[in-house]
Amino acid sequence: QVQLVESGGGLVQAGESLALSCAASGTIFRINAMGWYRQAPGNQRELVAATTSGDRTNYADSVKGRFTISRDNANNTVYLRMNSLKPEDTGVYYCNLDAQPRSSHYVYRYWGQGTQVTVSS
Repeated sequence: QVQLVESGGGLVQAGESLALSCAASGTIFRINAMGWYRQAPGNQRELVAATTSGDRTNYADSVKGRFTISRDNANNTVYLRMNSLKPEDTGVYYCNLDAQPRSSHYVYRYWGQGTQVTVSS
């Protein structure tokens, strides 16, 4: 069983910074990608940033230049550094993992429990 534990988040003012982290545990054979999604009230969940096993990164246009995703492969942990936060960044941020557990030949998508990020104007 693969589990994701998120930490970070909170309430900040516009222009400030926050950092999120997400640690994956369990019997993981291979991780294909790790990333962060967010969901604002009334909106669909959207991709914020992702990183693949080849260290390629992908960002939503709205966060390019402000957010940085990184990962610690040794500890199966992904981070999201968020600078110059804006009120529109407010939402629940979910960690995402595409991984193959040791007990399977297939790749599955796993989700963290979500952490609230609120940016006040």
